[in-house]
Amino acid sequence: MPDMSAAIASPPPLKRSTRFFYGLGGVALGLKDNGFSYLLLIFYNQVVGLPAATVGLAVMIALVIDAMFDPIIGQMSDNFRSRWGRRHPFMYASALPIALSYLLIWNPPTGWSHEALFAYLIVVAVLIRTFLALFEIPSAALAPELTTDYHGRTNLLSFRALFIWYGALIMTLLTFRVFLKADDAHPVAQLNPAGYSMYGLVSAIVMFVVILASAIGTHSQIPFLRNPAVRKVSPWQTLKEMVGSITDLTFLPLLLAGIFNAMGYGLSVALNLYFNTFFWGLTATQISFFVFAQFISSAVAVMLATPMSRWLGKRNAAILAKTLAFSIGVAPIALRLMGLFPANGHPALLPILFVQAMTSVTFASIAAVLHSSMIADVVEETELRTGRRSEGLFFAASIFVAKAVSGVGIFASSMVLLAIGFPDHAQPGDVSDQVIRNLGLVYIPALALTYLTAIAAMSFFRITRERHEANLARLAEALVDGSAPVTPRI
Repeated sequence: MPDMSAAIASPPPLKRSTRFFYGLGGVALGLKDNGFSYLLLIFYNQVVGLPAATVGLAVMIALVIDAMFDPIIGQMSDNFRSRWGRRHPFMYASALPIALSYLLIWNPPTGWSHEALFAYLIVVAVLIRTFLALFEIPSAALAPELTTDYHGRTNLLSFRALFIWYGALIMTLLTFRVFLKADDAHPVAQLNPAGYSMYGLVSAIVMFVVILASAIGTHSQIPFLRNPAVRKVSPWQTLKEMVGSITDLTFLPLLLAGIFNAMGYGLSVALNLYFNTFFWGLTATQISFFVFAQFISSAVAVMLATPMSRWLGKRNAAILAKTLAFSIGVAPIALRLMGLFPANGHPALLPILFVQAMTSVTFASIAAVLHSSMIADVVEETELRTGRRSEGLFFAASIFVAKAVSGVGIFASSMVLLAIGFPDHAQPGDVSDQVIRNLGLVYIPALALTYLTAIAAMSFFRITRERHEANLARLAEALVDGSAPVTPRI
């Protein structure tokens, strides 16, 4: 009989301070994701001097190696027991290692060979990703424990997403407005190595502070979190449970959607700075204006995610948002390739790109929030069948996919640069028009393949609000009479 010993009743209403500190922890993930996806390739390629293909390969190897640990960390967090609960010991322990390893990756040794720098990048990337997983997986797993309400989870995860996005955006704004400065040796500010070193130092300090603050700020909730009975299982049984949970038919559509979404995200974000610098011919100051667009889009996304979920349900709202995000996102590039877009330097170029970026990111952000909220709803569905609480494992699987496959996306972006003959240490104006055009011609179909496949996979998700509430009722009923829960009808 499945072990249903933990209470099903919802915890007390969350205080604003608890919501704030839970959300604050997302800043660390935002900084790392933004740095890895947006800055790492161009830094190691155009600043440090590693070939793009070498950087892409190093990142992919590092992310795949590191991502292998994520399900293990999730399983450990689900089954850990202490006076500080299942999650918080991991959160406290991760703060200092995360800060130190993030500092290292933006300060690579000088004078090393390409082979040595390749190995350095792999090792340090694995360290930062693994240490961050020790915080992010247990922290993310708190969401379905803090609230069981269908729309309440969307609200809570929207709040956390806002911190993830705003943390990354504020640091991006500082990077392009403060840290990256042009000088006589580096007339293009985003190619100045000193700015990346300062970015790494400030980011490391911020990560350390927000992680400890989030752990301390949510510590008071430990008595109200789920505390399933201790289970003694063999390593083989643990592995079977991990595989079974990750491949569960309820979770699988979200897993597959996450795989292809992460591929597209890795591809688009890694090439974003290349497009802004070389395709659109923008300066660092002009690029920084897009940060303000994302400030607006993030706030709008948080306001719209729950209403869209109430209107269409989480799945349909996520599909609509993702479709709009992709269509609007590639429209300017497609129009430029057809000769229907303002030329570089035209007064209308920056305002149009500003509005386009703001709208596209709004819908992409809504889709991301709803995807996380759907993962939270899988927890009770699978608990009915297995008797196990697997919040950590499900969120670990999601993070595992994002890490491993965004690494593939970054690798794919480096292969795109290699295929079109994009030069290393390039300066705006030095790259041929044909190479720039080929960048757009290859990018659009590659992104379409990944995002449209993600949308197709998500269409198979079946948990609605009514089904979620029925799951909660069955779990509560099973606790009262001690019977094994009945598997809901599909």
